[in-house]
Amino acid sequence: MTIIVGFISQKGGVGKSTLSRALAIEAASEGLDTKVADLDIQQATTTNWLRRRMQSNLPMKHLSVESFKTAKNALSRSDKYDLFIIDGPARSSEASLMIAQSADLVVQPTGASSDDLEPAILKFHELVKKGIPKSKLKIALCRIGTESEEQACREYISEAGYDVLDGCLYEKPAYRQAQNLGRSVTETSYKKMNEKSEKLVQSIVDLL
Repeated sequence: MTIIVGFISQKGGVGKSTLSRALAIEAASEGLDTKVADLDIQQATTTNWLRRRMQSNLPMKHLSVESFKTAKNALSRSDKYDLFIIDGPARSSEASLMIAQSADLVVQPTGASSDDLEPAILKFHELVKKGIPKSKLKIALCRIGTESEEQACREYISEAGYDVLDGCLYEKPAYRQAQNLGRSVTETSYKKMNEKSEKLVQSIVDLL
């Protein structure tokens, strides 16, 4: 039976594609036949990342990425894989709702600023009003500057009534550099940074 994980956001650049890739790499490395559905057909960020991964001769077994124009088209192909990851489009309420209705888990990455946090909470409020159970809505902290900033974010989100995944992604150049080479944030050249990102990815895996 296919497990579907949807990554959604109200804004671009908060970590949606980054986490989609990281989860895909970890799942594929464990032998799960994994597909990432890239719904951003204009920028095709995850599709382009896979091309860079191929050029770098990095492991590709059990991993594939495909662009889809709509969530409906993507979901129609989901039953062919062990894990189907949807890298959703930013600012699309219709697509976000369809993804949330079909997914086993919905992850919304957010940064630490109010400009990131407030839209993230409003998006989950919107989904709950449409009948999506809170239990499958999780927030992931990305682009965090300090431990105190992380804690402040956790308190804000908890007060709003939503769960925050364990771990976070700190704002580090090495994460960007890794992805520029087709790697994931769990495949940097720095052990401690990999351990931090692996903690966040593992907290997603633990819910599946």
